[in-house]
Amino acid sequence: MNGVLIVVIYVVFAVAALLTLWRIIVGPSILDRAVASDVLLTLVMCTLGADMVINHHTRSLAALLIIAAVGVFGSIAIARFVARRDNTDR
Repeated sequence: MNGVLIVVIYVVFAVAALLTLWRIIVGPSILDRAVASDVLLTLVMCTLGADMVINHHTRSLAALLIIAAVGVFGSIAIARFVARRDNTDR
């Protein structure tokens, strides 16, 4: 039963990641791609967190912190870029 649950969890994460990659590729706007990339980073973090819970370890904790920092700084950079672009369009 435990093995089946693990497979189901990873399949759900994989399907969500593929749908998110589709949104990153298709767009249509930069904000859609930014939100999709944040969702993809969150999915990676959830997958690493699920792996840590299932296998009873904390080896991935440093990777989780780095991914979280990249996501925050990336979102801030994109928000500043879009805000600056909107100001120059007026």
